[in-house]
Amino acid sequence: MNAPIDVSAVTLRTERLTLRPWRETDLQDLYEYARVDGVGQMAGWTPHRDIGESREILDMFIREKKTFALEYEGKAVGSLGIEMYNEKLYPELDALRGREIGYVLSKDYWGRGLMPEAVRAAIGYLFDDVKLDFILVGHFDWNRQSARVIEKCGFRYIRTVPFETTFGKTENSVDSILYCPGR
Repeated sequence: MNAPIDVSAVTLRTERLTLRPWRETDLQDLYEYARVDGVGQMAGWTPHRDIGESREILDMFIREKKTFALEYEGKAVGSLGIEMYNEKLYPELDALRGREIGYVLSKDYWGRGLMPEAVRAAIGYLFDDVKLDFILVGHFDWNRQSARVIEKCGFRYIRTVPFETTFGKTENSVDSILYCPGR
């Protein structure tokens, strides 16, 4: 079952990153990376057309209280969302508490190992503080960067399912799971 989540008062620190709630002052940083071709498509959304679209997404991040800003050297360079998963696809998990994570990183910061660092911090928080039993994550079958993050963080493959992107295209999503240590 989907566990409740609220990260509005949570800050996580790693060696190089701060995972924190989004702030109004992050608008320009969000727009800067979200408008770049090739970034959003990795997660199933199109580049932001204008700063107004980024404003709507930022407002949603703040209102829904489930998405961390990834801050690197004082700048928001990505996000990590703790999303609700589709319970109908995973009836075997009904008795367990879990969520699905999704993430995106500015193209300028790809290849530096920042995303595995962020995901590991989120895993620690979700298992140790929120007391989840499992975490799901998926990537499009062609997205090797996300596949590597998932592998580095210890997830294991469970199935491939169709996923409809926000721009109406159906992609194969390779879904993986990580159980709480000791389960």
